[in-house]
Amino acid sequence: MIPKLKREKVDYLIDHLWQHGYLTLSRKYGKYLPTPPMIGDYEVDAVAKYKKKIAIGLTVSEEELNEHSFLSKLNFLANYNARFPQNKITLFLGVPNNSIVKASLLISSLNEETQKHIKIVTLPETKAD
Repeated sequence: MIPKLKREKVDYLIDHLWQHGYLTLSRKYGKYLPTPPMIGDYEVDAVAKYKKKIAIGLTVSEEELNEHSFLSKLNFLANYNARFPQNKITLFLGVPNNSIVKASLLISSLNEETQKHIKIVTLPETKAD
């Protein structure tokens, strides 16, 4: 069974993408859309499209922000270009409300070109059952 908390985070991220005009191509924990494919060695929560722009949605927890491999994951996903190298991907990073500062500091340690492709989405506080 899917943890309700993770599903709510992905739902909120999908709502944010919709508000910015993106069409969801695949998402985790959905009924009608397929699960997103692995990108490199990493799982993502959503893949969306706006005109010719592709967006990747990823929700993280506070524990994931503390992992040593998190920066390399961010760097890889933000610089990922599959078929069309001229089209850069935008990475929407869903972060818990209390971890925004930590996520911003981690992103600021990446190079400027990579930072341009990462957008932080504040996830609301949700209570675990």
